[in-house]
Amino acid sequence: MVPARGLGLLLALLLPVVSASMPGTVVRLNKAALSYVSEIGKAPLQRALKVTVPHFLDRSGEVLQPTRIRILNVHVPRLQLKFIAGFGVRLQAAANFTFKVFRAPEPLELTLPAELLADTRVTQSSIKTPMVSISTCSSFLGRASESDGSNSTSHALLVLVQKHIKAVLSNKLCLSVSNLVQDLNVHLGTLIGLNPVGPESQIHYSMVSVPTVTSDFISLDVNAVLFLLGKPIILPTDATPFVLPRHVGTEGAMATVGLSQHLLDSALLLLQKSGALNLDITGQLVARQFPEPMPVVLKVRLGATPVATLHTNNATLRLQPFVEVLAAASNSAFQSLFSLDVVVNLSLQLSVSKVKFQGTTSVLGDVQLTVASSNMGFIDTDQVRALVGIVFEKPLLDHLNALLGMGIALPGVVNLHYVTPEIFVYEGYVVISSELFYQS
Repeated sequence: MVPARGLGLLLALLLPVVSASMPGTVVRLNKAALSYVSEIGKAPLQRALKVTVPHFLDRSGEVLQPTRIRILNVHVPRLQLKFIAGFGVRLQAAANFTFKVFRAPEPLELTLPAELLADTRVTQSSIKTPMVSISTCSSFLGRASESDGSNSTSHALLVLVQKHIKAVLSNKLCLSVSNLVQDLNVHLGTLIGLNPVGPESQIHYSMVSVPTVTSDFISLDVNAVLFLLGKPIILPTDATPFVLPRHVGTEGAMATVGLSQHLLDSALLLLQKSGALNLDITGQLVARQFPEPMPVVLKVRLGATPVATLHTNNATLRLQPFVEVLAAASNSAFQSLFSLDVVVNLSLQLSVSKVKFQGTTSVLGDVQLTVASSNMGFIDTDQVRALVGIVFEKPLLDHLNALLGMGIALPGVVNLHYVTPEIFVYEGYVVISSELFYQS
């Protein structure tokens, strides 16, 4: 990865991008995220500032002598990023340059301290991604000195070399920062693509409006749209836009992500429309009508969309499958024995793994069922409940948990993971408080 791309990705931690059409997600990056980027961004910035210095023309002798100068090392001991309310992010950095001047008869090694100050404005691009632009940038260069402290070089030559180096760096340092920002914008532009959810489904994120910047965080209102076979999953528009309260989640976390009820409803509707929730279960039926155990197939179909309910510290899921019980007839064809209307209430546990928002379920209380139809006369509901408990319940949970375990991608950038996340359930929305880890 080139240096500019490296720091661009690191700066992208400040601007996680998301996508598409119904409001329902808020991404908030807090001061702790800036501190993290400041620390891991030093090495990429050092590489970016290692610019090429043209030859110095030494006019001290009778003959004009071109002298090669090379930057041996750039050390950034300090990099600070700070939110500017209503504007963007301020970058302040201190750098120490080590130069080698290839003069005759002995090469000269110089050190030069420098300070960088840049203000970046954060806006929204035409393709609904964050866009960063340099508003102001300045560099302040200190006094060059010999690395060994010997002061053996003539003062006049040192002044000339220093003047040449400063003239070069004054032009190139801010240009290097600008190149990083341009590379960042190219990278952010790729984040509007589709992230896979399943074999035939995707999620797409995009910004709704210009990011909100305060002195404590940068906040992005995001649209998340799920697609099935290229067509968006559309729910009735909620007249009340999702607003993430200021003080939620864990204080001091790097990232605070708010997911509304709307996003969960869209994900469940996608599962129902795709048919992923349907399954066939094989088992054994023992009843009065069949003295010997009979192999049966339970065809589980969800015609109604599962319903998620979010209350403070409590998330639940309600399924209403239609279950048809079939048995093999003498001609090997399957015969419908009876059908059931079933209601299953589930506890929903939410989690995050790297970049995926996932869930697992467990049954709450008894499974409710009523006989919808029967081709075998009277149905003993006690025996049906035994069938449900033994044959139906565990395969249904395993199937559902496998689907929810696939998860959906959270807003983020390439190689950025959510680590040590905490999940908070509030009335009508979920909050993820998390640290961040960038894997270079």
